[in-house]
Amino acid sequence: MTIRIADLAVGDTAKVLGYDREAKDYRQRLLAMGLTPGTEFSLARVAPLGDPVEIKVRGFSMSLRKAEAASLRIEKV
Repeated sequence: MTIRIADLAVGDTAKVLGYDREAKDYRQRLLAMGLTPGTEFSLARVAPLGDPVEIKVRGFSMSLRKAEAASLRIEKV
């Protein structure tokens, strides 16, 4: 089942399935940072207004803005 990062709670783990077709601007950048299909990550923190979110992926922390995070298609693990 495909969900969005906004549907996760802090501490939840998810796996990247792919990207939305409209996300061409963000897709290349996120792929270069290691968010390739099949990669698992955990939601570490969410800012008070929901932007940005911090995820832990491949041993480091990464902050994503709402628009970047919304472009990811993920499933909860």
